[in-house]
Amino acid sequence: MIEIRELRRAFGGVVALDGVSLTLAEGERRAVIGPNGAGKTTLINVLAGEIAQTAGMIRLAGRDITRLRSWQRARLGLAHVYQRTELFAPLSARDNVALAVAAREGPYRVFRAPPRAEYSEADGVLERVGLAGRKDAAARTLSHGERRQLELAVALAQRPRVLLLDEPTAGMSPLETARIAELIAGLDRALTILIVEHDMDVVFRLADRVTVLHEGRVIADGTAADVRGDVRVHDVYLGKAVTVA
Repeated sequence: MIEIRELRRAFGGVVALDGVSLTLAEGERRAVIGPNGAGKTTLINVLAGEIAQTAGMIRLAGRDITRLRSWQRARLGLAHVYQRTELFAPLSARDNVALAVAAREGPYRVFRAPPRAEYSEADGVLERVGLAGRKDAAARTLSHGERRQLELAVALAQRPRVLLLDEPTAGMSPLETARIAELIAGLDRALTILIVEHDMDVVFRLADRVTVLHEGRVIADGTAADVRGDVRVHDVYLGKAVTVA
């Protein structure tokens, strides 16, 4: 579904991605982990088209999307949930999702009110993420955990083939973290997911495979058990106390 070859990104003299290559199969759930500054968020942003790569190639379902803009990639099935909340704060949860439904038909559709059918679809998506009872609440009045649920709903309303999740549980309580992890685990298995996450319990619950970045390079890639047993991973990131059930 996604193929990345020799992806590089530099910010001045700082190399954030240094020849990263990954392949994700359709329906795969891949976690990317690593210490702060490893290049994880940069990788997500380059894949989404938010920033341009310095070099390298990205394919989606066999199509070269390397030079496409973010909205063009979204139209092809890439949805991005940011590390920081990105919502229309004054609008209701329902309006936020209905606008995402409307945007599937083109980048300018959002400038007019969605019709009834799009609100009906929005209601269904909000039900899936556990926000049916909060659909009329303004996004700015939602708790942090609820806003993350709403962002997931907005992404799902785009009917993506690939979902890019950047720190979906950042700043959450244990209860909120468990709720988001449960929602992600319950998504359609045909959906390909790439998740950047610091919480190792979440990573090893959700991921089929784990890729470890350090200083912009892939230093390990494999199952949870593979990563657990990799000495380099322990040295640069996990530490001796981390265990995988």
